[in-house]
Amino acid sequence: MIVRNIKDTIGTERHKKEKTWDSVRLLLRKDGMGFGFHITTMYAGTTTEMQYRHHLECVYCISGSAQIKNVATQEIFPVEPGMMYALNQHDHHIVTCETDIVIACTFSPALNGDETHGPDGAYPASD
Repeated sequence: MIVRNIKDTIGTERHKKEKTWDSVRLLLRKDGMGFGFHITTMYAGTTTEMQYRHHLECVYCISGSAQIKNVATQEIFPVEPGMMYALNQHDHHIVTCETDIVIACTFSPALNGDETHGPDGAYPASD
């Protein structure tokens, strides 16, 4: 059994901060679950373009307000508490935050923990 409290992981190697987001990575590849689980805050007034070419991601919005744009279809969807989106086709997407949003994210396969978005918006492939 794995038991972790988010407050104990802030400021550790499981805590990654970038210009537009802050992610506490509660489950990583080394935990052996086959998927990752993160609590991420994306900052108000920011736009982040991403495309996970090597991972599938599912996101659940806990708090805040944003929009997600599917680049391929140009569709825009609101992101608000209770809403979930899944990037089941490695979808190229853009998240624009109206307020800070707090989201719970799962990744398959799990991340190693030190990844950041590359120039193409993707995390590198896991070994």
